[in-house]
Amino acid sequence: MSRRLEDARILMYSHDTFGLGHLRRCRAIAHALVEDYRGLNILIISGATIAGAFDYRARVDFVKIPSVIKLRNGEYTSLASHIDLHETLKMRESSIRHTAETFQPDIFIVDKEPMGLKGEVEDTLAYLKAQGTVLVLGLREIMDAPHLLEAEWKKNSIMQKIDQYYDSVWVYGPPDFYDPLVGLDVPASLRRKMDFVGFLQRSVSKGKTSINARKDNYLLVTTGGGGDGSDLVHDVMNAYEADPTLTQKALVVLGPYMPAAERAKLVQKGEAIPYIEVIEFDNHMEELIDGATGVVAMGGYNTYCEILSFDKPALIVPRVAPREEQLLRAQRASELGLVDMLLPEQSADPTVMAEALKRLPSRLPPSKTGSNMRLEGLDHISQTVGRWIDGRSSHLALVGAE
Repeated sequence: MSRRLEDARILMYSHDTFGLGHLRRCRAIAHALVEDYRGLNILIISGATIAGAFDYRARVDFVKIPSVIKLRNGEYTSLASHIDLHETLKMRESSIRHTAETFQPDIFIVDKEPMGLKGEVEDTLAYLKAQGTVLVLGLREIMDAPHLLEAEWKKNSIMQKIDQYYDSVWVYGPPDFYDPLVGLDVPASLRRKMDFVGFLQRSVSKGKTSINARKDNYLLVTTGGGGDGSDLVHDVMNAYEADPTLTQKALVVLGPYMPAAERAKLVQKGEAIPYIEVIEFDNHMEELIDGATGVVAMGGYNTYCEILSFDKPALIVPRVAPREEQLLRAQRASELGLVDMLLPEQSADPTVMAEALKRLPSRLPPSKTGSNMRLEGLDHISQTVGRWIDGRSSHLALVGAE
């Protein structure tokens, strides 16, 4: 049965157990697609506790499934403490399946977790495959250190399942930056499905202005979701306390997932430093990055794309556990001269941190380093989706995709 364009549908899944990265990536892709194709409808299934704190364009909506939180040790627990994890996962699994049955998507895009959290998407993948839906797995350009990823995937036969279910694997980065499956035994049939689309370019949303937007010269300090970001903020504040010559203004965004006790401590500490302003969360981070003189961050995927998109000098202090993804990204970007990097133990030395902060405003932006930043991800995805939907129906009027 051919679909008219008004009825072209994409379903996205974002498990969201820690931080905002998955949801923000899905939202960036969804917004770019509805801008290019009139009449395309996109629904994002998200486990993020604050999925509703962001605004969504017309024809992009989200379904919130019960939240599961990933603890620092890598284990999971239910957000609702009175419901056990097993019951929560059962509710999530049936919500995902029910949404897919009702929405009947042409394309289903799964972010990062091939079978979903604890396998919760496998049943839906099998159902949609039988319906002829195009199944896409979207992977960050860096997943984790190969030995960690291999151990995680081996015990659930993930590699075979990706090959069995998915039609295409989008890698959200260029092939010459990093290969997410490096060091793993990848079947040739799966390699053929991999499409390195490039980094996902970000832009400032039209007409929406952040209440925290500033016109002065400031460094932006961001820890993403903030769940594990308090060390970086302490390091920055300690550097200001230790070095009276550090007078560069800084705007610190703590992140919505920072534990309340940590947050209170940092708000109080920041109040004593005249050059620092502390805010908890802003759902228009793009605007704050765009306005900054330089960015200090942990280097998660979205922040890295924003640093490149807005061409900002950046200092990255990556998280190194339980995943090594941020460390590997920061090392590679620093190797290419795109960012400055400090390891957490270097960042913890106030003298080292103060020097790095003072250097940052005069650092060359990424575009001046001679590296091609390869920010064509959203365009590439849009063209691919256009071809697929066009191939399924002769009635589609493509708008601005080619």
